[in-house]
Amino acid sequence: MKCTFAMGIAAAAMLSLYASAGTISGNVSGVTGQSVVYLESPSGKTFPTPAKQAIVDQKNMKFLPAVQVVQQGTTVEFLNSDSVAHNVYWTSIGDNKKLGHNLGTWPRGEKRAFKFDNPGVVPLLCNVHPEMFAFIIVSPTPYFAMTNKSGAYAIKNVPDGSYMVVAWHEGARGSSKPVIVAGDSIVNITLQQIGR
Repeated sequence: MKCTFAMGIAAAAMLSLYASAGTISGNVSGVTGQSVVYLESPSGKTFPTPAKQAIVDQKNMKFLPAVQVVQQGTTVEFLNSDSVAHNVYWTSIGDNKKLGHNLGTWPRGEKRAFKFDNPGVVPLLCNVHPEMFAFIIVSPTPYFAMTNKSGAYAIKNVPDGSYMVVAWHEGARGSSKPVIVAGDSIVNITLQQIGR
């Protein structure tokens, strides 16, 4: 009898947990290829620092991946898998030039790490090879996704509450929309290419 009662309480707790979180899904249009979608919390709520590190490699004279999204507080390891020396630097984080940084230049097989404590777009560059570039998008929350090639995205297990849904795409003006999550929500965003 006690075991059945305890199992019933546990099941009810799990159901209430699932009832208080939803999925935000939708489509990003106006651009071709993948975009990044993430949530900002207007309350300024902070989240635990992720234990998992992210990796950006320099291989075949390219940054791989070319676009990566990580949670604020994530440490990113920068590798060099090419036979030539590479450099990694960024001029700003979220357009704040005071947050620009240069990790230096290093040979094949070595790596350097950096913890991204500030949210925003990080344009990665190599001063040895100016044709190399990539982007890290640092999300202020753990709720983010990359769209598929057709622009569809889904961010799961979002706790109920108010958020701003932000979409980013290289070469487009960023866009955001407010959303109140109470279960599942659909948010479609249209981006405008810069120069159009």
